[in-house]
Formats: sequence, structure tokens, C-alpha cells
Amino acid sequence: MNTNGVAATVTQAQPMVHNSFAMSQAYVESKEVTETKALVAELCQHFYTLGWLAGTGGSITIRVHDGSIPRHHQLIVMSPSGVQMERMVAEGMYVLSSDGFIMSTPPLKLYPYQPPKCTDCAPLFMKVYEICNAGAVIHSHGLEACLVTMINPFSKEFRITHMEMIKGIQGHGYHDELVVPIIENTAHEGELTESLTEAIRAYPKTTAVLVRNHGVYIWGDSWISTKTQAECYHYLFDAAIKLHQLGLDWSSPNHGPLRNVNGLWGCAGNSSRGPKVGTFGLDYMIEPSQRCLLLTVEGTVTPMSFVTDILFPYAHDNVRKHLAMTYDTEETQHDIDLLRSQIQEDLEQGVAGAVPIPPDYVGKELVIASLAANVEAMINTDRKVTSLKQLEGRIWRTGFQSNELVAVVFEDVREALEKWHASGIKVYIFACGSREVQQLLFANSNYGDLRKYLCGFFDTTVGNKQVAHSYFEILRTVGVDRPADMLFVTDRFQEAEAARAAGLEVIISIRPGNGPLPQNHGFRTIASLLEI
Repeated sequence: MNTNGVAATVTQAQPMVHNSFAMSQAYVESKEVTETKALVAELCQHFYTLGWLAGTGGSITIRVHDGSIPRHHQLIVMSPSGVQMERMVAEGMYVLSSDGFIMSTPPLKLYPYQPPKCTDCAPLFMKVYEICNAGAVIHSHGLEACLVTMINPFSKEFRITHMEMIKGIQGHGYHDELVVPIIENTAHEGELTESLTEAIRAYPKTTAVLVRNHGVYIWGDSWISTKTQAECYHYLFDAAIKLHQLGLDWSSPNHGPLRNVNGLWGCAGNSSRGPKVGTFGLDYMIEPSQRCLLLTVEGTVTPMSFVTDILFPYAHDNVRKHLAMTYDTEETQHDIDLLRSQIQEDLEQGVAGAVPIPPDYVGKELVIASLAANVEAMINTDRKVTSLKQLEGRIWRTGFQSNELVAVVFEDVREALEKWHASGIKVYIFACGSREVQQLLFANSNYGDLRKYLCGFFDTTVGNKQVAHSYFEILRTVGVDRPADMLFVTDRFQEAEAARAAGLEVIISIRPGNGPLPQNHGFRTIASLLEI
């Protein structure tokens, strides 16, 4: 077998036995594999005509469906690299095991053909299969997928809403906002693997990742789902470009005119009408030119008591149950590794409540008991360490999914969100809790699912809420070039100061249970979001 140029993470293996599953040469040449190879070749030819695979760029991979074999053991067919896609044939395909070992290579051809080479996308394809349990993946170099990332070179997301073709994207409807993460291009395809992985984990609902100035990766449960979504994504990218050329905002529900057509993803632009920092009057309303709101959660959207009296006690009371039920999962083992590291650090520093974790061989019951004791002590002392926040999020997720938890939001929240949404004002959330927890909270509120009124969620991965740099990062991500075009609402004076230092307009929320503010703090205050 010739393996020249095979992607680094795609490794050659003996074709007879792999992954504790008998993979005979006869199976590699089976009807299922042969038909899948022919299908990939056919799709290569078709996508070439659409402009997705021009110039030997782009690639396709499909998992070989065979009901007699567990999905995670099924073989994978991939197109080669550096070939004329419109001339692809079944014999030109690579066949890989489920973890990326090459089982079959195309035959060597005479000049002017180059030696066969598996696609440079292979490491990224394998990562998508691993994380998303995909049935197929398409890497397109379609021009619309490239251009749509260039309109705003600082945006980390593509967002669009109220377009019919959004219904063709898995898990989305017409009224939903479709969000596709954008990662930066690299000189070599394989170098994108880490950033692609981070994007998929950060956007669990997405079935696509855009690569700036390059193209897009799209996947689905099957080749049909993947092809359908790819067609819809390309349609939406093209529509966004055309709307932008017309000076229209594709990311707002009414697709109204952009105030300043300079590539700001629909967040209006540099109008000089916006008020100066600190000059809000009691009758101040957001003007059409100021179309971005950033809200905190505790003390602004939800009462402090919901967190202190409901969420924290729920995590405290259910940590042992959660660890016992999920102990053997990869997710919980990862959480346990983080906890072990934190607890060891606490023990070395003499932190009160920290107790040693026994080794695994003593039995998981004792391990769970000691882990739970540490976690309960962290919750009781209101620790803000990453390992605890992550585990609390998992526990709350179970609570929301089982309807044991319902998020309590103030009675004015839904009406205010509806009003802003109808006006085309974009609302983002910035909270200490993870983005997953934020989405769970808004999806399971006492006023129903409120996510349709929100454009995005930020957590402290962008930075501490009391540091001005964090707000610069949010502005850069959203695509607002003038900080005063974003209004920040918080209950914390320190956060208000940090946001004002970054140039944002700021209002402080006065709610029952919120902490006191310094005298002469200099910020406008509101008791209801309906005052905005």
C-alpha cells in the first residue's frame, strides 16, 4: 500500500482485525462498502457542478451503514486529495476503520496522475465522527461559504433568522436564529483540528463550522441529512451576502435596512445620535441606531434567591446521586479528573472542608462519597472554581430536563424581551454560569422558552465580568465597532465600572435581594426592564 501524503492522524493498519471487531478483507470489499464508495464518487461529481469542490479542493466522507455492526465500529469511506472531483470513481476512494486506520487505498495510476493521497481533511472528519456521531461530513469550498466569513473579519459567528431554509437545518425552525461558529484559517488543513473541536464543543447545537476565507464543514446523521443541510447552509450564506449587498440586515427578524452598511452583521452602526456615557435621562429609550443589549442574569433577569435558595441547594442535594448514576460516562470521568486536581490543590493549601480522594481500586462507592463531601463543602462556602461550576452545570441540566427545576425570572422579563425582539434589537446574555446553563435556564423558565428572543450567550471564557477586556471581546465577537452602540444592564457596580471603561452604555438593575450600591455611583438605575 502506498501511504505517501496520508494525513497525520490517519494510520495504516492490518486489514484483518481491528478495534476488537473482525474486519476481513472480504468485508472491506463487501456490497455495503462498494455501494458507499460509488455514492461518494457520485456526490463528488454532483458537488463539483455546484462549485463546492472546484480545483481538487473540498472533500466528502460517509460512514458505511450496516445494521449488523455497531455504529461506532462501522467503516468510513473518504474521497482522496488532489484529484479531479468531476472524474471521481468508486475505485478511487479510501476505506478507513472507525478510528482512522486505512483499510483500503485506491490503485496507483500512471502519469500525469499523482500517487493516491487520503484527503487532508481526514483528521477533521474523524474528529466530527468522534464528537458528533455523524453519518457523513462534507467539506465545501463554495464561494458563498468563503465570502460570508469576510463581510465582518472580526465576527466569530454567522447568524441569520426568519428565513425559510433554516427549517432544513437539524433542530431549527423558521423563527429560530441559526448560529454557525467561524474559526480562523491555517496554512495546513490538519492544523484546524483543535479549533474545529473547540467550536463544536462550544456550539453543541451546530451542524456546521465555517472557516474564514476558506469554506465550511457540514455534517448530519446520514448522507441524506448532510447533503440536505449543506444545500440549505449554502442557500443561507448566499442569501446573507445578497441581503448585505442590498443594505439589509439578514440577522434581524424583519430584515430591515442596516443603519451603516459596513459589514457589522446587522448590528447597527456608527450613528452620532447615541447619547454620551452617563447621560441617560429617565425617559431614555434605545434608539434605532443602538440595537444591542447585554444582560446579566442574577439580579437582572432572575432573583438572587433563585440561585441561592434553589440552584445551589439542588446541586448540593443531588451531587451524590449524579455521580453514582453517571460515574462510568466519559463526561463524568472528565469532571472527576478536574475535581481530583482541584481537591489536591486544596489539600496542599489547607482549604477547609477538603478531604483526600481514595484511589479507584478501593471501589467507586468510597470515591463517590469523598468526591461528594468535597463538592458539598465547596458549595457551602460558595467556591467559584471551574471544576465545581462545571459539575453544578451537569447536575442542573438533569434537573431542568427532568422538570425538577424551573427557572424563575422576573415578571417583566418576557414582555421586555418580546418588545425588543419585535423592534429588531439584539439581546445577548453575559453570566458567570456556562453557556449551557444559561440556555437551560432560558429554555425552562416560568414564562416558557425564552431563547427565541436571545441572540447569544457569553460566559467567563471571554474573561472576568469585572474586567474591561471581557467587554471588548464581546463587542468584537458580536461585531459592534462602536462600544456605545451596546447597552449593558447589570446589578453589580464593579461590572458596571468595567463595562463603562470599555465604552459601553450602562444601566444598573435594582431588584429585590440585590446588594447595595456605593453612594453617588453615577449610573442610571431601573427597577424593571420595561423602563428601557
